[in-house]
Amino acid sequence: MISISSNLTIEDSQNEEMAKGMTSMTYSCFAAFALVCLLLQYLAQRTKSHISSANNKDFLRFQKKYFMVYFLALFGDWLQGPYVYKLYSHYGFMESQIAFLYVVGFGASVLFGTGTGTLADRFGRRKMCICFSILYSLCCLTKLFPNYYILMFGRILGGISTSLLFSTFEAWYVYEHVQTYDFPTEWISVTFSKATFWNSILAISAGVLADMTSEWLAFGPVSPFVVAIPFLLLSGVLVAQMWNENFGDQSAQSIKTCMEGLHLIFLKNKILLLGVVQSMFESVMYIFVFLWTPILDPGKPPLGMVFSVFMVCIMIGSLSYQLLSAKYMSSQKILTLAMFLSFFSMCLCIISTNPQEPKLMFSFIAFFLLEISVGLYFPSMSYLKSQVIPESHRANIMNWFRVPMNVITCFVLLWLHAEESKAGNQIIFVMCSVMMFIGTLTMWKLDALLNKEEFPGVEKANSEEDIE
Repeated sequence: MISISSNLTIEDSQNEEMAKGMTSMTYSCFAAFALVCLLLQYLAQRTKSHISSANNKDFLRFQKKYFMVYFLALFGDWLQGPYVYKLYSHYGFMESQIAFLYVVGFGASVLFGTGTGTLADRFGRRKMCICFSILYSLCCLTKLFPNYYILMFGRILGGISTSLLFSTFEAWYVYEHVQTYDFPTEWISVTFSKATFWNSILAISAGVLADMTSEWLAFGPVSPFVVAIPFLLLSGVLVAQMWNENFGDQSAQSIKTCMEGLHLIFLKNKILLLGVVQSMFESVMYIFVFLWTPILDPGKPPLGMVFSVFMVCIMIGSLSYQLLSAKYMSSQKILTLAMFLSFFSMCLCIISTNPQEPKLMFSFIAFFLLEISVGLYFPSMSYLKSQVIPESHRANIMNWFRVPMNVITCFVLLWLHAEESKAGNQIIFVMCSVMMFIGTLTMWKLDALLNKEEFPGVEKANSEEDIE
């Protein structure tokens, strides 16, 4: 008995020591990466300190109108990020049940996501953005109930809402930018780069606020979802008051438009290759969203602060994008760099999740690299989509791009929890490495194709500088 008690005491002491180490590392990384961000921001400011384009008041006013709404919507979304898994676990659900809840959300995106683009084109993107704020608020309300079926219904609402968030808002902006205001298309990348940077700021703040309400104030893991509701509703109110309505092809029938979008993807190699790249990268990204909490949880890190560190890494990637594009590197080459960096990160995860000898610190470092690649990925991808995808089917095609991503993510999560092997996470990261390798090769092929067609992927220096 004494021996068993002694062993338990030693094990508890080791666990406590590990928890302290992870907490210390989390805060240290946050401080170090924040300093790196400040340095990169200073360098980015220096590259555009002589530029007079910031005086384009019409463009800045238009950006502000978009950002006010979009950032509120993103902040409401980010508040939920650190504690989705934790909340389900808190309610006492098994890991396999939690995985199925995630699958339901991704499945909803597959089933309803492609239709949301067509509905936005036909009935108005402004109206669908308002629908987003209502549906996502209802999704957050369902988190108050520890009932599995209510939570499942909430995941369906969440799947539809995220499809709207990542397609309709962007489609509204591109239409207004090009059709209503007639700004140069090269300026689109500036808006998306700024959006990615401030998105990271919002995500960091959301992580801190979620940690504060859940841990410091001890309101529990449901509190971030309650706090998110006012931000989501306010975004809908501002859309109703500030945004114009715009449409895609209103005359087309929903099923016909969906099929036309799918036909365009396979008809044009550029669109198809870009879709493959997005599917590979974002599949890995969403698999990571599910896995990072259970992988790091043995170290008992402060989840809200870990999430904030991840968001600082995204900001580093976003600022790096600004610096690289200022050096006249094309968006497609930056996207290729992002794909390779994420591939390296997944290879590192294979080593760090060895079930015989897991290395939490290695996993931490690998996750940092992945998040930096995310910061490089989003402004690059957004700019390329704005150039490659035709306006008439923009929202529809962007939702088609999300279908294989959701299918792959559902398959991996279901496969993981059908397996009893402790090596499940390591095998998943092997799959992720293969997907990122395919994505990197596809991106190289797309880069060659765009260069061959003299596609304007290189941000024209004068245009870029004129507005930054």
